[in-house]
Amino acid sequence: MIKGNYNFIDLFAGIGGFRLALERFGLACVFSSEWNKFCQKTYQSNFGEFPRGDITKIPASDIPPHDILTAGFPCQPFSIAGVSKHNSLGTKHGFSHPTQGTLFFDVVRIIREKQPKAFILENVKNLLSHNKGKTFQVIQKTITEELDYKLYYQVIDACSFVPQSRKRIFLVGFKEKDKINFAFPALPDSNFKIKDILESKVDEKYTLSDKLWLYLQNYKKKHLAKGNGFGFGLVDLDGITRTLSARYYKDGSEILIPQENKNPRCLTPRECARLMGFPDSFVIPVSDTQAYRQFGNAVVPSVVEFIAREILGVLGLQDCVAI
Repeated sequence: MIKGNYNFIDLFAGIGGFRLALERFGLACVFSSEWNKFCQKTYQSNFGEFPRGDITKIPASDIPPHDILTAGFPCQPFSIAGVSKHNSLGTKHGFSHPTQGTLFFDVVRIIREKQPKAFILENVKNLLSHNKGKTFQVIQKTITEELDYKLYYQVIDACSFVPQSRKRIFLVGFKEKDKINFAFPALPDSNFKIKDILESKVDEKYTLSDKLWLYLQNYKKKHLAKGNGFGFGLVDLDGITRTLSARYYKDGSEILIPQENKNPRCLTPRECARLMGFPDSFVIPVSDTQAYRQFGNAVVPSVVEFIAREILGVLGLQDCVAI
């Protein structure tokens, strides 16, 4: 438990991955915002709090003072898949996107007015290279020049904490930049295996039908013939998985669990929760479809906890220990 009454806010809260991590250090969440009604339901079921809605409609004056701001601002305009989708539809992406691309600036306006001691932001790794790096240059300039915060960033693969390859960029900023000497800590060695998070009894509904399994096999053969690697991912049970995405609800093809003498199966929602590092006590009050979307979009709490420990130390809370 930390000393003092440090607190934080949870923007673009999703299902509360940031909150799970920071509350382990005794920090109090004084404000949360999430527009998706299904995520709001999951958030309320686990934290007893119904998040405020659309952050673009919430004045910064409505947000309480806080020490740390957290935000997993929407990544679709910056992700590889998101860019491809917008290109195919003929729509704009990144900061040119008419809605999601501007949500970063809602984070900015809140930081500008509330002046938290520090912030933690998370996004897809493609944010670094989007629009030949120009998007990230805008972000850097906005944080360091307009907000006058000291900025650190690093792409971290969650496979050091969970049995999943999941590379995300984390941005950490500090207000008192002249007093700060922060560094992302070295990642721990890991030996996680997907078989360790699987449920012992799984409903047959998660096993692929003959029709779907045949389709996925033919789809993969077609693309292999063209020289690319598109297709399903059959997991090595002694290894780790591909990245769990929000599209997992469609067919589960990127992460399939082999089964003896039968077709492979999808992960269950509880297994997805474990794959993301959420505890078994975490309540899943929504449909499988919504659960897959939620965990596919979530942040890995143990990665946030790993970074937060260093941030709290820099803020003079060297004695803080996760509960």
